[in-house]
Amino acid sequence: MEEVRQSKIHKAADKIYGGLNMSWPAVIIFAVASAAITAAVLIIPIFKDTSFERIGVTFEAWIFFAIIIMSNCKKPLESAVKTFVFFLVSQPLIYLIQVPFSSMGWKLFGCYKYWFIWTLLTFPMAFAGWYIKKRNWLSLLILSPVLFDLILCCIEGFGTAFRHFPRLIVTAVFCAFQVIIYLYVFTSNKLQKLLGLFIPLAVFIVIHLITPQVNVTATDFLPDDPVLTENAVVKTEDTGIAEVSIESTGKDSMVLIHGSKYGKTGFTITDGEKIYNYTVEIYADDDGNSRIKIEAQ
Repeated sequence: MEEVRQSKIHKAADKIYGGLNMSWPAVIIFAVASAAITAAVLIIPIFKDTSFERIGVTFEAWIFFAIIIMSNCKKPLESAVKTFVFFLVSQPLIYLIQVPFSSMGWKLFGCYKYWFIWTLLTFPMAFAGWYIKKRNWLSLLILSPVLFDLILCCIEGFGTAFRHFPRLIVTAVFCAFQVIIYLYVFTSNKLQKLLGLFIPLAVFIVIHLITPQVNVTATDFLPDDPVLTENAVVKTEDTGIAEVSIESTGKDSMVLIHGSKYGKTGFTITDGEKIYNYTVEIYADDDGNSRIKIEAQ
């Protein structure tokens, strides 16, 4: 019975990661469907602050989609082009669908440029990523950053679920599933599987021990939507709590904030004769995650 079960798992894994017809129509349909589902999750209030909302914020679901595409391509260049097009179609479409339902309107596209940067990076990453199909030591090396990111999300999810069950339990299980299935499919022996699991865990522990308790970085629009020029200058009162800089100017003016300590501090933006005063607060939410809040003064 156990051999039959293992055989079925093996056949299912081989089908998903190498047995699908990843034609161009399939890639486009996959991209549009992914975008529609993601936009719906971000629009419908019931999904707010759940694991499902993370599909519009974090990478774990998009890693899953990308590896399905890569593993079903015959050549590394095909993998790079099809993965790139998948993201080039899906990401802006997510924002386009949201525009009629968002109070930000077309300003919502101000957030797309970061996903566009990642979209450009998918080309070289998917080219190299195709080689995980070789199931050798190079495959494990290429896969390691993915395993690290997924293990990090898994630990975060289980930690949150432990404190506020069932919050993020779906994220934790989904990331754990990906780690297990990738080690099962894309490694060829037990040593590779063990190293693929324990090296990312070891790296996480070391980083956790040597980095500050608070390390959060985010970009955000200012609450009163000022239109800043290239002459705008920021002065932060307490840089030990947060460092603020201008990320973009014009109609989609945004600031970049790096928080390194819980607390609140003020910052001032001087743009010619105009002066804007704000406070930025670095705090922990109910899930223990570091958050940033900006208020106008």
